[in-house]
Amino acid sequence: MTWGHLVIAETALEGGAFGLRAVDPAADAGLVHGWMNDPEVAEYWELAQPEERVAAYLREQVASAHSTPYIGCVDGTAMSYWELYRADLDPLRHHYPARPRDAGVHMLLGPSAYRGKGLGAVLLRAVSDWQLRTDPYAGRVVAEPDVRNVRSVRAFEQAGFRVTGQIELPVKRAVFMVRERAA
Repeated sequence: MTWGHLVIAETALEGGAFGLRAVDPAADAGLVHGWMNDPEVAEYWELAQPEERVAAYLREQVASAHSTPYIGCVDGTAMSYWELYRADLDPLRHHYPARPRDAGVHMLLGPSAYRGKGLGAVLLRAVSDWQLRTDPYAGRVVAEPDVRNVRSVRAFEQAGFRVTGQIELPVKRAVFMVRERAA
């Protein structure tokens, strides 16, 4: 299944099939800008900025050597934003005991209709499964949601991540979470 872009992970949901497609900064800037400026999202992502700044941010992500942005879709309808990255190559590595090939994940559910239904946990599990399946050298996936974002922390826990502590990052205090590769 494709929606004009490479689908890298998919799982069946009640509302249809979920897949990820590569971000197109020019085409997706307005969509992501709207999500980032939603007060519930803005409180934690801190990207409630003008559309051109969001577009520049997306271009930076696309150009990154260690992070790739995606749009999550249910039956082709955009509903989430993802950043999948090599945490051991990211500046995050300076804030925790990084291991070679650590994978990392950031996720936000865009439209509010998708929030508060347990969908985040289902999708985080599917995407982190994909990360571990496609990189046989990655032993784990890490995440660092804002400590104030209780719903996000709960979703990560329900997806199989465990809390290992808190870390101070330049823009937030975060819960450091790890999902180990199953034996």
